[in-house]
Amino acid sequence: MLKSATIHAYLPASNVARARKFYEEVLGIPAKEEYAGGVVYECGGAAAFLYPTPNAGTSKASQAFWTVPDVEKEVADLKARGVTFEEYDMPNMPMQNSIMTGGGAKTAWFKDTEGNILAISQRIA
Repeated sequence: MLKSATIHAYLPASNVARARKFYEEVLGIPAKEEYAGGVVYECGGAAAFLYPTPNAGTSKASQAFWTVPDVEKEVADLKARGVTFEEYDMPNMPMQNSIMTGGGAKTAWFKDTEGNILAISQRIA
């Protein structure tokens, strides 16, 4: 059954070498293995597969997100590493310092070198 199988996020890349530098050097995520022209990354027990495709960056939705205990700290750390965060204007969801609060979470979005939208999110009561 799928409920007991490991799920993986897909991270499309038009330039795998460039994307690897972003994930490994900027985000600080070590590669677990190279596979089929791509790279597998593990984070918190789940995995993401960075793979070569000319369709990278074409999705207007988030590709993956990380759940973190302190989104403000993560945003500050990533900004210090050169990550630029997206700024969205959504009704009834205020955004301050690149972090949107609403729907039971504080979330911040950024793009990788391939144009994929990624997020970090902290659940709040």
